[in-house]
Amino acid sequence: MRALMSKRISVPWILIFVLSIVCMIPRVASAQDESKPNVVLDIAKSVLFDPTTYAPATLSYTSQRMDWKTSQALFNAGWVEHNARYTVSGRPDDKALSYEAGMRQIRHDALLHLQESIVNNVSAHIFEHALNQKYPEHRKLFKTLSWVERISFSAYVGYLASVDHFHQVTRNQELARQYGLH
Repeated sequence: MRALMSKRISVPWILIFVLSIVCMIPRVASAQDESKPNVVLDIAKSVLFDPTTYAPATLSYTSQRMDWKTSQALFNAGWVEHNARYTVSGRPDDKALSYEAGMRQIRHDALLHLQESIVNNVSAHIFEHALNQKYPEHRKLFKTLSWVERISFSAYVGYLASVDHFHQVTRNQELARQYGLH
């Protein structure tokens, strides 16, 4: 048991497992259930298959990983990390964490963005469902507005989570080239 717990299970495998469980849940066959779909299952499937659920976390992870990777040449040359969350002491402008510790922090941040997106998308789908129940003649409008909200949220959070890191990648590459650290 301890050997199993010591192995890290990656997030994609967990998501695949959850997705397979959700898709394989059998629906109870009865005449009464045919007219009433399983709302929770439908919302779960919608959120799991919605690309806006994963975009902010993917952008966050990719940009931070690129930033961290391009910073390594500078750290190896004695440069310090400005971001206190990535220093050994927890203070800015100090010795950087190890590469693996930094990657753990990056994965943690990406999972937080995934959590934000899941909460937003579940809320949007619940809101859309409630409006569709109350005003069934406007389903298309509510679906469109829901997509607009989810895409806007995803784009905004993804941008905020990644833009500074993508800029830092360029600065790191320029500094490494300027000081011959490649």
